[in-house]
Amino acid sequence: MRKITIKLLTKLPEKYVTTGAILILALFVYGIVGSIIIMHLNPIDAIYYTVITMATVGYGDFTPHTGIQKIFATTLALGGVGLLAYVFNIMLTSFQERMSEYSKGAMKLKAIKNMEDYYIICGFGRVGKVVFEELIDRNQNVIVIDKDEEVCENIEEHDNVVVINKDAIENDLITKLADEKCRSVIICTGDDVINLFTVLTIRETNPDAWIVTRASKLENIKRLRKAGANKIVSPEIIGGKDLYFESARPHLLRVTVRHTPHKILGEFKIITKHGCTLENIDYHLPGIETPLTRQIKTMNLLDGEKYINYLNTHDDQRQALGNLYKISNNIHSHLISGPDTNTFDNLIKDLESVDEIIGVNLSNKEIAEITKKEIE
Repeated sequence: MRKITIKLLTKLPEKYVTTGAILILALFVYGIVGSIIIMHLNPIDAIYYTVITMATVGYGDFTPHTGIQKIFATTLALGGVGLLAYVFNIMLTSFQERMSEYSKGAMKLKAIKNMEDYYIICGFGRVGKVVFEELIDRNQNVIVIDKDEEVCENIEEHDNVVVINKDAIENDLITKLADEKCRSVIICTGDDVINLFTVLTIRETNPDAWIVTRASKLENIKRLRKAGANKIVSPEIIGGKDLYFESARPHLLRVTVRHTPHKILGEFKIITKHGCTLENIDYHLPGIETPLTRQIKTMNLLDGEKYINYLNTHDDQRQALGNLYKISNNIHSHLISGPDTNTFDNLIKDLESVDEIIGVNLSNKEIAEITKKEIE
């Protein structure tokens, strides 16, 4: 306990310590100068008189007689008492604050200890907040670490959320938390240098930790991967794709169809015939809103022919694709980009000749309601 008390008192706020030191020095100078001029003491006695008067000891060695001397002695004694009260109040307040921090810290550690597993989010900016909301929506345990006190205060803590207002790499905090109970460490700060150092810190002592980090700049992706990150997400790349799809949205068509694998090439011939690009294919599991997505991104008929030849020469891949079609009851959606709506109208007419078209531009929720009926 004595060591803890000493540690707490040695961490007084710097501005208060500086202010207290300046006030003590100023009062000490005032006492010495006044003792020499008003009390008519020599420098050694002036220092002695100043100290005992400020400390309100008053041995009676030197007694003020005149009015000005009594006023001087009174102001010096009151200044000493006030200054002692000020310093004592700072020490007590700081002690209470530190004790409160230690108490809160102990409670947080206990809460983390009681968690069966958890995710760690380092950095609670715009990206970190989105990740946090996604995890909470899925009832996951989350530990948020951020240096910004105001940010941390605005995060509501409860049974499955613990907020730590510290630097993640301070005192090896992140390495202690990224143990076997940690499902993943998600590093979301906008500073790639901090992200890199955090990855290195974790990987140094936790070789099995699953680390996902943000890369603000594309050129830092390789560095983060070499440092030991399992997954790197770049808002630049994601943002670029989003911007493209948003700009192309008036020229995007989502067609939900039902057909067996043997019609793939015929369908692809129709898409390329109209100068359109097959962006991706969503396979819809019955009653499940989120589809399985395969990125295609091609408008070359040769790609489709190569793929069919590949299936014809690889039985295992052909069987795997057939199983996927069976699981989804042959229902899937094509995201197609094209030049204009007239092209899409003609495309749909041609697709109707080879496919059963379930709907156009349906949402995942609407499709889930349709596929749900397949298993009822």
